[in-house]
Amino acid sequence: MEKNVKELVSQMTLEEKAGMCSGLDFWHLKSVDRLGIPSVMVSDGPHGLRKQEAGADHLGINDSIKAVCFPPAVLSACSFDRELLRDLGDTVGKEAQATDVSVVLGPAVNIKRSPLCGRNFEYYSEDPYLAGESASAFIDGVQSHHVGTSIKHFAANNQELNRLSCSSEVDERTLREIYLPAFETAVKKSQPYTVMCSYNKINGTYSSENPWLLTKVLRDEWGFKGYVMSDWGAVNERVPGLKAGLELEMPASGGLTDKEIVDAVRDGSLDEKVLDQAVERILNITFTWLDNRENREFTYEADHHVACRVAEESMVLLKNDNVLPLKPAEKVAFIGGFAKTPRYQGGGSSHVNSFRVDSALDAVKDIAQVTYAEGFPSSKDIYDETLAAQAIEAARNADKAVIFAGLPESFESEGYDRSHMELPQCQNRLIREILKVQPNTIVVLHNGSPVEMPWLSDVKGILEAYLGGQAVGTAVVNILYGRVNPSGKLAETLPLKLSDNPSYLNFGEKEKVVYHEGVFVGYRYYDAKEMAVAFPFGHGLSYTTFEYTNLTVDKEALTDQDTLTVSVDITNTGKVPGKEIVQLYVADHTGAAKRPLKELKGYEKVALNPGETKTVTMTLDKRSFAWYSTDLHDWYAATGEYEIMIGASSRDIRLTKKVCLTSTVLLPLNLNMHTPLGELLKDERTRELGKELQSKLNVFFGPGSPEDSSAASDSAASSDSEASEEDLMSEAMAASMPIRSLVSFGLMKKEDLLKKLAEFND
Repeated sequence: MEKNVKELVSQMTLEEKAGMCSGLDFWHLKSVDRLGIPSVMVSDGPHGLRKQEAGADHLGINDSIKAVCFPPAVLSACSFDRELLRDLGDTVGKEAQATDVSVVLGPAVNIKRSPLCGRNFEYYSEDPYLAGESASAFIDGVQSHHVGTSIKHFAANNQELNRLSCSSEVDERTLREIYLPAFETAVKKSQPYTVMCSYNKINGTYSSENPWLLTKVLRDEWGFKGYVMSDWGAVNERVPGLKAGLELEMPASGGLTDKEIVDAVRDGSLDEKVLDQAVERILNITFTWLDNRENREFTYEADHHVACRVAEESMVLLKNDNVLPLKPAEKVAFIGGFAKTPRYQGGGSSHVNSFRVDSALDAVKDIAQVTYAEGFPSSKDIYDETLAAQAIEAARNADKAVIFAGLPESFESEGYDRSHMELPQCQNRLIREILKVQPNTIVVLHNGSPVEMPWLSDVKGILEAYLGGQAVGTAVVNILYGRVNPSGKLAETLPLKLSDNPSYLNFGEKEKVVYHEGVFVGYRYYDAKEMAVAFPFGHGLSYTTFEYTNLTVDKEALTDQDTLTVSVDITNTGKVPGKEIVQLYVADHTGAAKRPLKELKGYEKVALNPGETKTVTMTLDKRSFAWYSTDLHDWYAATGEYEIMIGASSRDIRLTKKVCLTSTVLLPLNLNMHTPLGELLKDERTRELGKELQSKLNVFFGPGSPEDSSAASDSAASSDSEASEEDLMSEAMAASMPIRSLVSFGLMKKEDLLKKLAEFND
C-alpha cells in the first residue's frame, strides 16, 4: 500500500497535491479521478453519526440523517468500563461503514478544567488517565472496522469563549501531566487514524501551526502515524501550518490556501517533500478505509439497545437514603418536563438527529402506574404557579416523588460557556416546595456538567443521569425500579459551589487564559485543599454492598524499570448482583516535587453475584509513579516511598500498602552561585561538598550558629523534640543560604567556588 501511495503521489501535479490538503466542501476530501483517488466523507460522531448531505453546517443547526444518539462522553466515561466503550465504538464503526463515512470526528478528550466550559458534555473527565483509557477503548472499537477516528481537540481547548483566538497559557509540566496524557495514551495504545488540532493558541502559538505540538511531541515522541486535520476554520496561516505538521485543512478553502501552498513550493519557501509527505499520510488513511469496505445496513433498533446498555452501565446513583429502588406497587409521582421530554444530548456540532427517543414517562408504563405532573417546562426557567400547584398536589398524594430536573439546552452548548453552575431557579423553587409535603423525594438530573444542589441534604435520593442518549428514559426507569443495579461512578468532582473550582479566578479570559492552578485540577485540587465537595471523583452507589480485602503487591521494593502487580479481593456482601468499580490511586511520599496527594493510575469494573468474591489485578509501571521533569525533559520517578491506595472513590480509600522505589535516573544538578546550601546537603552526589562549604560557614559564624555540618543532611536521625529551637533555626538558615554567601563573606574566591561547581555540572 505504501509503495502504491508513493507512486500515486509521484504522478500528481503540484496543484493536485496542494488540493489534497484541504477539503472539497464541508465534509468531503478532494478526489483525483484520473488516478483513481475518490472523494471520501468525514462526519461528526463522538456519540452518534451526524452525517449531512446538503445544507451543511458545523454547529448542528441543520438536520442530519436519522441516526442513533448514544450517551455523550460526560456519561459514558462514568462507566469506567473499557469493554463497554469498545463496544460503543464498534457500533459507531459499523454505522459509519453503513453510511459511507470514512472518519468519525471523535472522541473528544479535553480535560474538564472548569464546570463552566460549554462543551464539557462532550469530554470524558477531569482526570487524564481515565480520559485516555476511555478514548483508547472507543478508538479500538471504531477502527476495528477500518473507519478512522479523529481524536480532538489537540490541545488545551478548555473553554468556548474566543476559542478561535484565545491563548491557553500553560507551563510544560502541567501540559504533560494533565492536558496531553489522554491524547498520548490514545496515540500510543490505539493509533487513531487522525488527530484534530484545536482552534486556540498554546502559549501564544496557534495549535494549527505549532511544530512542537504537531511534530515533536505527537510524531517524534509518541509515534503518531496518521494525519492531522484542522478543526473547522482553525487554520491561521496555511503554509506555516503545513510545515508544522498540519496535513489537512477543513473545510474547503475555496482554493485560496491551495494556491498559497503551490506558490510556496514554486518560490522555494516550502520544500515539496513536506507536501508529498502530507499527501501520502492523507492517502494512506483514505485507502485503508477504501480497501476494507463492509457491506452493512444501519441496524437502528439493535443500536438503540446498545445506547440503552451504555446509559444503564454509566448513570451514577449519588445518594440513596433507603428510598430506592422503587416498587411497582408504590404510588409514585413523576414530576418535571424532563420526564416527558428528556434532554439527552448536547448542542452544537455533535447534535444527532435521533430516530427515536425514550422518555421516562413512556418507559414506566410497562412497569408501574405513575402520576405525572409537568411542574416546570424542560426548556425554560419559568415558575408557573398552576403547574407548580399541580405538581405539589401530586407529590402530596404519592408515596414517593421523582423530580426530573436538569439544564435546558440553552444553558450549555458548543460555542459559549456557562456563566453559572445553577439549575433554573424554577426547578430549585419547586423542589423546595415539594420537600415540604413529600419527604421521600428523589431527583433525577439531566445535565452535561455539574450543577449546584441547594437541596442536597434534604432529598433522599439523587440519580445523576447526565445526558443519557436517546434511550435515556428506559435506562432511568430501569435503574429507579431496580431492574438494573446502578454501577456508574463520577468521572468528575461535583463541587458544592462554583467558586470552589480551582480555575474560578482564571477562567473565561478573552485573550490569554493563564492556568495558574497548574497540575491541581479536579480532585487533585479539592483533596490538596481538604475541601468539602458535594460528591467526590469516583463516587457512585449500588443497590448492593462490596467488601475490599487482601491487598497484595508482587514486590515491596522496585526500581523505575520494573512493573508492580497489585491485587485485591472484592466481595459482593449484599443480596443482589452488582458491579463495582475498583480504583487504584498512587501517592508520592518522596517529597521530590510538589504533587497531588494521590492520582488515579488504575481501575477495573467487576461483576459479582451475592456472596461472590473475585480478585482484581492491576499493573503499574514507571509512569504510574512519575511526574514530568522539565529539567530532564522526561518523566521522573524519584527514589523513596509511595503508597498504593485502593478505593471505591477518591475519598473512600479502603486499603493501602507502601512500596519503596529506587530511581535509575538522576536529575541534572544545574548548580550555580544561587543554589541553596541545603540542596547540596540533600543530594548524595554533592553532600560532601555541602559539608565542606558548611564547615567554612561554621568557622565564620562561630559557636551557637549553623554549626553542625551534618545537621541539615542527617536531621532525620534525631527527632524535633531532641533539637533545640536554636538548632532548628540555625539548620533552616543554613539550608536556605545561597552558596554565593561564601564569596560575600570572604570565605572563598568566586573563581574557586565556580570551579568546584563546574566539576559537578560537567
